[in-house]
Amino acid sequence: MPFASARAATDNYQLKFRHTHTDEWLDVVYRDSLGYVKPAIKRINWLLRDFRSGEMTGMDPQLFDILHALSSKCGGNNTFEIISAYRSPDTNAMLRKKGRRGVARHSLHMDGRAVDVRLVGVDTVRLSAAAVALELGGVGYYPKADFLHVDTGDVRIWGAARS
Repeated sequence: MPFASARAATDNYQLKFRHTHTDEWLDVVYRDSLGYVKPAIKRINWLLRDFRSGEMTGMDPQLFDILHALSSKCGGNNTFEIISAYRSPDTNAMLRKKGRRGVARHSLHMDGRAVDVRLVGVDTVRLSAAAVALELGGVGYYPKADFLHVDTGDVRIWGAARS
């Protein structure tokens, strides 16, 4: 488990979400001492679907480990507000055509390997610095929109606060 925390193997890994576009909520234990909990992963995948098209994909579970590490590092079991997660190729192309800044042609959102979030009760600058310090993937900070992009791609940083 490359993203294992220092917690004991018997600990449960819990995440809380609220999707800002659908107002759906989810509070779930996604990993336990036996590994990823398949029904929980399926529920998270549904929540993180392309809210525009309804299409769903299998999100990279290591993304959930990154979110869990961020929540732990920033002080507890807070709720992640989901701005964007999975994007179908059609949705990604539409956003690019509309000129949305930061929408990559080959976005990791289309591979289920990226999510744009806020963490309730945590300043986004602080969240950004914590994500950079983890060194677990890509981190992009968007101050005007007040959200953080995290992904399971190569370690790289843009617009993010350095730790």
